[in-house]
Amino acid sequence: MHSPKYFQGLIEKEISALSIPGSPVELYDPIRYMLSLGGKRLRPCLLLMANELFGGDVSKAVGPALGIEVFHNFTLMHDDIMDNAPIRRGKETVYKKWNPNIAILSGDTMFVKSCQLMMEVENVHRASVLDLFFKTAAEVCEGQQYDMNFENKVNVSIPEYIEMISLKTAVLLGCSLQIGAMIAGASAENASLMYDFGKNLGIAFQLHDDILDLYAESEKFGKQVGGDILSNKKTILLLHALAHSDTAKVCELKKWISTNDADPELKICAVTQIFESLDVRRKAEADMEDYFLRAMNDFQKVQADPSKKETLSELAERLMVREA
Repeated sequence: MHSPKYFQGLIEKEISALSIPGSPVELYDPIRYMLSLGGKRLRPCLLLMANELFGGDVSKAVGPALGIEVFHNFTLMHDDIMDNAPIRRGKETVYKKWNPNIAILSGDTMFVKSCQLMMEVENVHRASVLDLFFKTAAEVCEGQQYDMNFENKVNVSIPEYIEMISLKTAVLLGCSLQIGAMIAGASAENASLMYDFGKNLGIAFQLHDDILDLYAESEKFGKQVGGDILSNKKTILLLHALAHSDTAKVCELKKWISTNDADPELKICAVTQIFESLDVRRKAEADMEDYFLRAMNDFQKVQADPSKKETLSELAERLMVREA
């Protein structure tokens, strides 16, 4: 089984070789810029690793893997507009570097490109792969809408939040793993288990991201630390705090999250102190661990070469201890 680093290198090489027109430059330069920002290339790596796990020909899975990565970056480009995010992977976001209209149109073009790439699969698998991809794409949009709805919803429960991140983030990991397995000719049962593995891993991954947003080192995180606090974003940390029985602290927290004109550093510091006094980081980490264990339980049921499975298991474990 090849290493994640090997597949990352393969994906980077293929992305650099993608055929992207030169004109109009205002449409295509932002796409090149977005794809050049790097990232972990996690989703295409998972697709290729799942493909290899079941004995597939990786060269036949590269197109869909690139399709997954281009789609993911399209969602990030649009999410940055909706979240008013100034930084992505340590660089200016596309809408900041150009403008929101350009970012919207370039993102739309990326979605088209992702569909074209996803069709680069053998005829025998094309219908099932596209069905799963389009279902997942719609679910990601549903998750983003729920996320935006939560901005103005006073009471958001933790189960509601888990469902939102499941749609917005986790289903794409599940989709990546299942498509890789399907293209390799895995059984329906194994392909479904790979999806469940990815989905639960994706939930744990996003819960970890919530924690990193506040507790990571800025240089390693590549985004503004405390950005979720400044945007009053519903995260697992905030929801655990709001559900706490300490009414005085909850009242103080609500005052801070209803204030949009406070000094940014002061607000981050004050909310962080409330979180620490309510022990919400430990609770969030317990939730993360729970979904990670669910993911690994799903993966244990997959019938495949144990030595190949070990490489994927190690990657999943590293995702839970990452610093960015």
